[in-house]
Amino acid sequence: MTQSFVLTLACPDRLGIVHAVAGFLTQRACNIVDSQQFGDRDSGRFFMRVQFETDNEQADRENLKVGFAPVGGAFGMDWSLNDAATPCRVLLLVSRFGHCLNDLLYRTQIGALNIVVTGVVSNHTDFEGVAVAAGLPFHHVPVTPETKPAAEAQLLDIVAANQVDLVVLARYMQVLSDDVCHKLPGHIINIHHSFLPGFKGSKPYHQAHERGVKLIGATAHYVTGELDEGPIIEQEVARVDHSLGPDALVAVGRDMECLALARAVQWHAEHRVLLNGNRTVVFR
Repeated sequence: MTQSFVLTLACPDRLGIVHAVAGFLTQRACNIVDSQQFGDRDSGRFFMRVQFETDNEQADRENLKVGFAPVGGAFGMDWSLNDAATPCRVLLLVSRFGHCLNDLLYRTQIGALNIVVTGVVSNHTDFEGVAVAAGLPFHHVPVTPETKPAAEAQLLDIVAANQVDLVVLARYMQVLSDDVCHKLPGHIINIHHSFLPGFKGSKPYHQAHERGVKLIGATAHYVTGELDEGPIIEQEVARVDHSLGPDALVAVGRDMECLALARAVQWHAEHRVLLNGNRTVVFR
């Protein structure tokens, strides 16, 4: 039976990295089907994603991980080896805007995303019916300033109980604490309009309309302790003009948010996104 794996790595850039990786795979009868690499001259780091297949029964994931450890150690690699066929386990968080939630559920249903949605968490009950209709557990976790620590503890319990790989803030209008961000680094993705920092606060599309913007969009990024400042994964934009009022801008913005978030989730699930300090390397 043919097995497919994805190896990702980041390390200080130096001679011999590609040779060492290819040699390791060749020795174990693994065939490389896709390979992408990037050397960042600014940071002096090297990034690589290799997808490979093998019919070698001895080359299972655990044996490959044990065998590759000395290679990774010799080059100071931060590396990960994943089964390409294993879907990413995702928990969706939403508040009162459901376009991103519905979009991700639809894409999952038709097999466009290699993910398994483990459930939906919300601080409101607006989309309980949507979750139930999709056959998913719905977790109502109200949040107030007084109950926020307990609510976040409940959220972390849900993540642990469902072995969640990725938390997606599909228009979840609560700011996660530093504690949650530190416990799930690189495993939370958020989506927001691209007007920050120019149009902060409420009704950003109305502010944009008042300023006569000609370009709007959305940004999908990893969540860190700094609000909306995490490493950017994907951005989507659309040109607009004077004829569009605030409601029309909101409608265009919804589409941009869905597209950017879906791509970010897809690329994360396919192990195409590597962190590079405050930036990302995305092997599309």
